[in-house]
Amino acid sequence: MKALPMDTGDGRPSAAPVTIYDVAQRAGVGIATVSRAMRGSAPVAEATRARVLAAVEELGFRPSHAGTSLAERKHAANGIVFPDLSGPYYAEVLLGYEETASRLGRSVLVLATHGRPDPATAVRDLAGRVDGLVVLGRTIPDHVVEELSAFGLPIVVVARPEVDGADSIRADGLDAARALGEHLAAHGVRRVAFLGSPEESPDVAERWRGVREGLGKHGIEPTVTPCHFDEASGTRVAAGLLAVRERPDALVCANDEIALGAIVAAEEIGLRVGRDIAITGWDDVMAARHARPALTTVRQPMRTLGALAAEVLDQRITGNRTTPRHESLATDLVVRDSCGLHP
Repeated sequence: MKALPMDTGDGRPSAAPVTIYDVAQRAGVGIATVSRAMRGSAPVAEATRARVLAAVEELGFRPSHAGTSLAERKHAANGIVFPDLSGPYYAEVLLGYEETASRLGRSVLVLATHGRPDPATAVRDLAGRVDGLVVLGRTIPDHVVEELSAFGLPIVVVARPEVDGADSIRADGLDAARALGEHLAAHGVRRVAFLGSPEESPDVAERWRGVREGLGKHGIEPTVTPCHFDEASGTRVAAGLLAVRERPDALVCANDEIALGAIVAAEEIGLRVGRDIAITGWDDVMAARHARPALTTVRQPMRTLGALAAEVLDQRITGNRTTPRHESLATDLVVRDSCGLHP
């Protein structure tokens, strides 16, 4: 679709074919103004509309079927975009979302971007078949979210920073991460390793920052080791960290799946979790409560994230609200046995 540009390798729209960005630049306006001027669905000054339409004609910019679908939005379906569908976190978010969307009379189309060579194109295609879209994490670049929003598609981003034109919902983990760091320091740990990839996730970056700040108050500087967010990766990465002579005395994991894998790695070399080494997670999935020892973690309202995303999206689709809404949900430190006897 000419109105919905393809990505280049650097994540920006390509120079050809003609895009909405080209029209906006030629007319000296924003992409939202271009969209309004073309659709005629919102007030635009006549001089501005004339300038936009002149740029459209000069550049040969024409909306396609997908662009028309975005403008009409008569599908009675919502879309939700995940980075991946594996793991209990995504399952809980999806369950909360689907339950609420169903109550509101909307069907749900689900898209996972993991393994797709061009996630942005897949999301644009989905956008043409739904009345609104929820996007989790950094599955697509901000400019794609802004572009789809400019065409009038209601969008809610979840677990990522705010994006212009979109609603946002996130769990605030900074305070809980600080509390976790301070709690571990009170146990007397000195060598702390963080397992996760802060550069890949805004949520994980916030957890890493909070843990560093909490430990830093006690003169402890943790290290960070990249790790995928699954149990097998947790076992593999933790095994490497625990194989050295000066091994960590605490492993702080970016999610519970990594932590559960790390427990396996520790036990395989004869370490007693909660005595010889402290291990913590994040999310408070069901397995965290039933692990032995039970996992110290941070509880975030996963199902509520999904349910609230469906409600917020419906408000924009129905026109009950026209301005973006930004919600931050609280998280809580849950202390259990995997970090040791509690001071």
